[in-house]
Amino acid sequence: MALGTPAAFAQGAWPNKPVRIVVPFAPGGTTDILARAVAPELSRAFGQQFVVDNRAGAGGNVGAEIVAKAAPDGYTLLMGTVGTHGINRALYDKLPYDPIKDFVPVTLVAGVPNVMEMPAEKARAMGIHTVADFVRYAKANPGKLNMASSGNGTSIHMAGELFKSMTGTYMVHFPYRGSGPALLDLVAGNMDVMFDNLPSSMAQIRAGKLKALAVTSSTRSAALPDVPTVEEAGGPMLKGFEASSWFGLLAPAGTPMDIANRIQQEVAKSLGTAAIKEKMLAQGAIPSGNTPAEFARLIESEHRKWAEVVKVSGAKVD
Repeated sequence: MALGTPAAFAQGAWPNKPVRIVVPFAPGGTTDILARAVAPELSRAFGQQFVVDNRAGAGGNVGAEIVAKAAPDGYTLLMGTVGTHGINRALYDKLPYDPIKDFVPVTLVAGVPNVMEMPAEKARAMGIHTVADFVRYAKANPGKLNMASSGNGTSIHMAGELFKSMTGTYMVHFPYRGSGPALLDLVAGNMDVMFDNLPSSMAQIRAGKLKALAVTSSTRSAALPDVPTVEEAGGPMLKGFEASSWFGLLAPAGTPMDIANRIQQEVAKSLGTAAIKEKMLAQGAIPSGNTPAEFARLIESEHRKWAEVVKVSGAKVD
């Protein structure tokens, strides 16, 4: 009789149709880049298409809610982020999903530093070459700098809020529906600064269109070894600054662990290949592929960390 249960059927037959990976942000950002990196690897491994579906809105909450309410049959996955599963519960009074109870963690795909950046021409015109220059300019011109982000509650938003809190500066926050559209306005000079995930900004930094002032991680990025950390560049006022990002696959609560384990194993296998690993490291992403249990522990620890950051920064949803 056990063979007739939905879970047993899903475990035995899965996948027998395409699998959807919901990206809760617009195309072009790091969440989208990483989803599109693992999707073809999973398609090859399982013999079914893994299709990326961008569902942007509300700092990732729209896409996360879609997956939380989807059937737990292994055919709908979420590329979750530190925003959807680490920050938003502390930042929003009401979430349409529970980041712990409504999901099965599958695997952490990658950890990513953020990068504090400005349009290169605008930075030169303002005489801003370092983080210290930026702080001096911001204090002399309160409220005149516009800060872009990929949405309320994202690590990009919170890195900026933490920076503002620790430096005593004020910038006007403009949330977008993902890094892609935010970067377009930043490169065009319509925005002044952004704390973007490094992979989505790397091409524009290398092309000289964006000026990287610092990375937000506790150590320098191997992809940009000459760029200091915010703590290094900011001196005593920014001691202890750290606001990195992470991205991982999750499934709706109730999804059979056999399916979660199979996906994790294939993701880990693909991330371990030289080609994928080198590509990710070159973009500033650090591949993982950890187990569901390890990913679950990370998510729980990130809740505690970011709740304190939100409290200290005084950040609120615009």
